[in-house]
Amino acid sequence: MDEVCAHPSSRSPVLIHLDGDTPGREEITVERREDAQVIAALQARIEDQARFIDAQALSLAHSRKIFERASAVARIGVWECRLEDEVLTWTDAVYRMFDLPVGSAVDRETTLGCYSPESRVRLDTLRSEAIAERGGFTLDAEIVTALGNRRWIRLTATVECEGGIPVRIFGMKQDITEEKILADRTRYLAEFDTLTGLPNRTSFYGRLTRMDRLGALLLLDLDGFKQVNDLHGHMAGDACLAEVGRRLKETCRHTEFVARIGGDEFGVVVGATIGTQGLATLAKRIIAAMVPPIAWGQGTFTIGVSIGIATMVSHSPEDLFAEADMALYAAKADGRGTFRLAPPAK
Repeated sequence: MDEVCAHPSSRSPVLIHLDGDTPGREEITVERREDAQVIAALQARIEDQARFIDAQALSLAHSRKIFERASAVARIGVWECRLEDEVLTWTDAVYRMFDLPVGSAVDRETTLGCYSPESRVRLDTLRSEAIAERGGFTLDAEIVTALGNRRWIRLTATVECEGGIPVRIFGMKQDITEEKILADRTRYLAEFDTLTGLPNRTSFYGRLTRMDRLGALLLLDLDGFKQVNDLHGHMAGDACLAEVGRRLKETCRHTEFVARIGGDEFGVVVGATIGTQGLATLAKRIIAAMVPPIAWGQGTFTIGVSIGIATMVSHSPEDLFAEADMALYAAKADGRGTFRLAPPAK
């Protein structure tokens, strides 16, 4: 049975449950208020989590943008290959290296076709070893892109395993074409004469010291070169040296080594199979090759060459050079435009 009882501080009657079977209005109100508070707290928590996720998404998008920009500047891209089916995944920078549309489908076999034969063999070898050893590798490889551009890329790779079984290989690719060109240019300048395209003095002496068996050394000195410089200027002298270099390359293409030693001096190294008669024949051919006039401006000029020859018997490279130099002076003393053979060692 329910009774209505007026509470001094209450403006409306409160329904009080006496038998304990049916909840009163006050209990229902309290429960609803608690539920509302729990729901509000959960909603606030969800909203906080949503704001955190949005912030993380923005941060991730910003980081990805920075990564993409840095990758573009550094020309570095990330790649991976699933070993089960050889499926490739590339970042945008890798697509650009191979001149392929970003996001287009790529397969490993087609990609391998871009590598030069030498680079592909090396790549296959290193990749197989890395998978077998659960390791990695680094390789500088030459490629020809889909648009026919020749590039060099530095490829790094690491094998990922699950339960000891290789499942994925991934790493980075970097376009190092400019670095490669600069390195090659630096090496060329260190080893070659830029005017004639022949090996320089440093390369020449290095080659002499590295060779255990030499047939002979021919030292050449141009006749009349000083007059060309004096009468026509240094530009004409440079043109003369460039033409001499071209003629020597053609005349001595079957010899071991041809170099510009310095100034108007050149050296030719021949193999051990050539005999005294062969040396004389080669010297005469070189002298004849210098006879045709060299065009310059509206006119021409002529030069000659004197040659000293020394054969390798028991000479050290230094002694061989000294013997050939003495023979060269003898040729010049005998009228120039000729050759002299140093006497064989006793």
